[in-house]
Amino acid sequence: MLTPTSAPSFPSVQPHPRRVLIVEDHPDARESLRLLLEVWGHQVEVAADGLRGIQVALAWKPEVAIVDIGLPLLDGYEVARRLRAAFGATIRLIALTAYRSPEDIRRAREAGFDIHLAKPADPGEIRHLLAFA
Repeated sequence: MLTPTSAPSFPSVQPHPRRVLIVEDHPDARESLRLLLEVWGHQVEVAADGLRGIQVALAWKPEVAIVDIGLPLLDGYEVARRLRAAFGATIRLIALTAYRSPEDIRRAREAGFDIHLAKPADPGEIRHLLAFA
């Protein structure tokens, strides 16, 4: 699991377009990330709470889900558990969260997240991760 402590510099990569689900309750953060990913050529769906995130994922079958932890209705840990149960290893789960303690990182790993990114994440790092999803 990747747990960066500083903003690394990544070479410019042109990611293969992915189907990406963003589950984020903060409207500005959700919209900013959606726009960025679409500019990069990805297909993006969004959800503002954990329950809706599960519903969208089951219907749309994303390749990658970028999920906040502190969500209404179902927290990000539960979203990850349910998506991992539904899709197995076919989905890449990225926690993008302000929860950054060692305990938070451990809980994210146990819930099924592949990657734990602390907010604010470096856009270049997100682009790099999607290139190799």
